[in-house]
This record gives sequence, C-alpha cells and structure tokens, in this order.
Amino acid sequence: MLDPAELYRLETDVSRPDLPASTLIVSLGGLLDAGFTQKLMTDHILETCESEIVASFDVDQVLDYRGRRPVMTFSSDHMSHYEDPSILLHRVVDDEGTGFFVLTGPEPDYQWERFVEAVRQLVRMLGVRLVVSAHGIPMAVPHTRPVGMTRYASDRTLIPENDPVFGEVQIPASLENLLHLRLAESGTDTVGFGLHVPHYLAQTEFGDAAVAGLEAVHGVTGLAIPIVELAAQAGLNRADIAKQIEDNPEATQVVSGLEEQYDRFVQGRDRKSLLAAEMAELPSADEIGAQLEEFLREEAPGDESPESDNRYDGPDFLR
Repeated sequence: MLDPAELYRLETDVSRPDLPASTLIVSLGGLLDAGFTQKLMTDHILETCESEIVASFDVDQVLDYRGRRPVMTFSSDHMSHYEDPSILLHRVVDDEGTGFFVLTGPEPDYQWERFVEAVRQLVRMLGVRLVVSAHGIPMAVPHTRPVGMTRYASDRTLIPENDPVFGEVQIPASLENLLHLRLAESGTDTVGFGLHVPHYLAQTEFGDAAVAGLEAVHGVTGLAIPIVELAAQAGLNRADIAKQIEDNPEATQVVSGLEEQYDRFVQGRDRKSLLAAEMAELPSADEIGAQLEEFLREEAPGDESPESDNRYDGPDFLR
C-alpha cells in the first residue's frame, strides 16, 4: 500500500488546542442516497453552522473522471468555469459551541483501503472517538407514514433500542460502509443510519428523511445542530409531493396500497411484541418445577379420602 499520509493535506495547524473533536460525520455518498437524504443533511449542516476546512484529499489519485465527468461551463465563446471535485474535512461548530468534523465529497473510485487508512490516521490525530453516517435507502414504504430506519453500529450498546427489520443479507459495498468496518476493527466506535425512503421518491428530494436522519445523528452524538429550517423545508416538500400524487390517480393507488401493506406490517410487529410480553409473564421452567415439587410434598402419602381423588391444588396455569 502507498503511504496513506500522502493522500491528504492538512489545511490548518493540528496542534491548535481548539481543533480536536470527538465526533466525525461522514458524507461520501456511495451506491445510492435515496431521496438525496445525505446531501440534504450535509448541505444543511454546512450552511447553518460555522465551519472551516482542516484537511483536503488528493482526488486525482482516487477518482475516475471519465466514469462521472465533472461539469464545466461554456460561455458563448470560451470555457468559463470548472466544478472541480473535492473531498474535504470540515471542522464545524454547533449551536452550543461544540466542535465536530464533517467529511464530504464524492465516493472514491480507487484505493479504498488506502483512503480508509488515511481517514483512520486523521481520526487518531484529531481525537475522534465516534464516527457517524446517514443516508437514504429505497424501500416499499409510503411517504405518509413515519420515516423508518435501519441502524447499525460497531457496538450494539450504541443503538440500545434497535429493532432490526433485516436479518443477514449481502449488499453491494460502499467506501462509507468499509470505513465503518475498518474503523470498528481498529477500536473506533461507529454508528450508521439507513433512512427508509419511498422507492417512488428515490430520485427526488425527500426532506422528511433528512430530518429523521439529523434527529438520529443528534440522538447518538448530542450535537446541537439547528433543525428548524430543515424541518420547514421538509414540510414544503411534503406538501408538494402530496399535490403531485393527488393529481395522479395511478400514483394515488400505489401509495394507498403501500399504506395498507405498511399498516399490516406494523400491526404484525405489535402483535409479536404483545406475544413476547405475554410469554415473559409466564413462569419459567424452574418456577413450574418448584411449584410441582411443593404440590407433591403437600400430598400426604396414603391419603385415600374421596375428596383427594379429584382435588387439584397445583398451579392455576396447569388447570
């Protein structure tokens, strides 16, 4: 492996006492970001919070320009602008003055392991203890129901109320997920959120997922990132989606079917939870055995009274 340290350049003095921070939010896209969830979140954070660039990566070494060509502007008779791609590490300050980092840019096409090692070096150098990411995944769910999410973490205690929807499945790899894996292997805590975006909105902005993602990030990090403006934009976005679907009978039918499917699924999970609670209230095998032993001890040997032939004084649940 080539030297990972040559893949990035520090833009500020890392010895500054105010530079270290415990949280890093990763926003490197990947195979998909349904509803532009991650982009909406990242843009909102960088637009509403004070920030500075502390490190930049050499994109020439890791991007396939012909695979996804950058945009240029042609003005009448000359080339006037080139949107050069960049992968940047920002230091951001939340509303309470707490610093954190945000890593943004296009997902590298090449040298994944070297890039991950470079990030790991920065994580150690800057005192990061928790790495978090959130993105949208398309699901057969309606936009009229609460946004669900798939949670994952290097340590299950970081997501204590997690109720998995999926079991073990194989998925296409992304650098972001590889980063979760490799950092966890080296002892850094990581948490990820996959926001469930209606599949029919996968290619358009879905503000509700971005709001849910930001709330999830706040829940695990405690960062005071302003959310009012993002929530307001999500409300306008929701109204626009509702209007477009209302004007399309076919879309209305699709959403109605997804609502019925979603509600049946939720009811099924509720029944499962209720059954689990009822089962938890039943006595254990040891408790049943102890009660039976107690009952047998109370039955005097040789008792042949007529009443004893049909009498049962054991546990009520065995009647």
